[in-house]
Amino acid sequence: MNGPIPGTVEVAVRHILSDTTTGFLTRTRRITWKDSLYRVRRPASGKQSVELICPVCDASLLAEVRTEARTRRTGAVLLVLAVLSVVVFVAAFGYAVHEGGRTLPEGQSLPALFPVSVVSVFVTFVAAPVLFFRGRRHNGVTMLDAPKPRRRHGIMPVRG
Repeated sequence: MNGPIPGTVEVAVRHILSDTTTGFLTRTRRITWKDSLYRVRRPASGKQSVELICPVCDASLLAEVRTEARTRRTGAVLLVLAVLSVVVFVAAFGYAVHEGGRTLPEGQSLPALFPVSVVSVFVTFVAAPVLFFRGRRHNGVTMLDAPKPRRRHGIMPVRG
């Protein structure tokens, strides 16, 4: 059928049509956009800048494309960091529950490592899923910073 072509990557240039936030106590954000698909050739080595044109507003966007090996390596590193975050979360949570549940004699305080474990529980609770999803979605194409009128754009990976 229409499978991926070796040496290329599919990206979507997302033009944001509207971004509205409504509500007082409960905020609701509604974003509408229009995507345009592009197939970008990967460089043989290093990184390469490519120009993508938004068909909605004819804005010129610069994107940086990395090699396929570098993309796979970066994605694997992000997934390994996600697994390490889960391990740290489990260890810190177990330590916090163990130390926090003890009854201490009067005048004695919790060990100095207890606040560190509580902070690491909260940090890894957020970091593990973020790293996991970033590692899964990483395609090696990033948008270079656009001037002010072109900031209503994004480059998204296409899963097929």
